[in-house]
Amino acid sequence: MRYDIAIIGTGPAGISAAINTKLRNKNIIVFGSQKVSTKVSKAPKVNDYLGLPGLDGISLKNQFIEHIKTLNIEVTEEKVSNVYAMGDYFALIADNKPYEATTVILATGVEFTNPLKGEKEFYGKGVGYCIACDAPLFEELNVAVIGHNKKAEHEIKFISDLAQNLYYIPMYDEEVNLDKKIQIIKDKPIEIQGDGLVNKLILKNTELEVDGVFIVKDSVSPERLVPGIEIKDGHIKVDQNMSTSIEGCFAAGDIVGKPYQYIKGAGEGAIAAYSVIEFLNK
Repeated sequence: MRYDIAIIGTGPAGISAAINTKLRNKNIIVFGSQKVSTKVSKAPKVNDYLGLPGLDGISLKNQFIEHIKTLNIEVTEEKVSNVYAMGDYFALIADNKPYEATTVILATGVEFTNPLKGEKEFYGKGVGYCIACDAPLFEELNVAVIGHNKKAEHEIKFISDLAQNLYYIPMYDEEVNLDKKIQIIKDKPIEIQGDGLVNKLILKNTELEVDGVFIVKDSVSPERLVPGIEIKDGHIKVDQNMSTSIEGCFAAGDIVGKPYQYIKGAGEGAIAAYSVIEFLNK
C-alpha cells in the first residue's frame, strides 16, 4: 500500500501537519508516539500558545491527543530509521518494516544530546542507529546498546538472540526490564574507539571490548534519516513552503531551525501540509 503522505513525528509540527492533511481527505500514515510529544509533556508552563494561556505541558499534550482523536487519526508507534527517495515515491523503513508514500513530512524535532567522541567517525564501521536493520551483521559478536529511552528495550530484542555478549547502557532513570542474559551497565559512555572498525566502548568507570555499538535516541539525525538531504547549520534547509532539497519531501518544526517554540512548529506543520497537498494535486 502506498500512502499519499508519511508524517514522521508527533510533536506540534507533526500533529498540525496530520490534522491539516486529514481534513483534506488525504491517505496519511503518522509515525511517532500515541502519547505525542514527551518534550511537550515536560513543559512546566506554556504561555505563548495562542488561545491557550497558562497551560502546563501535560494539558497541552492532552489537547493534541483529543484533537487527533476527533479526526480518527491513528499513530503508528514505530521508529522510522531510513527514508529513501525513489523517484516518484519514498521508501521508509520503520522497525524493519517497509512502507511507501508519495510524499513525506519530516517533523522529528532535534536531538539535544551531543554525539559521543568517535560516534561520527565510526558510523557504518560498527556504530549504528537501527538495531532491526543491522542486527544480523553482529551475529556471535560483542555488542553494546546505549538506550536514551524505554523504546530501546523493545528494539534490543532484534539482537538479543544473535550477539555473543550483549551490554545495555540505559541513559534514563526508569526501571529497566530486560532478559537476564543481557548485561545492564549503569554508567556514562564517554568514547567509542577502534582501529578501522569499532573495538572498544569507554565508559566513565569501565571499558567494554565490543565489535559494535548501537545508539538508540528519540530521533535520528536528519542527514542519516534521509540520505542526500541538504543541511544548514545543523538543521534541514527548507524554503518558505517548507520544501526541502528533495522533491516531495517537506519538513517543519524544530528540525528546520530556531526558535524552538510549539506555536512555530504548529504553524510550520500547517504550511507543510498545504504545500504537500498542492504538490499532490499537481
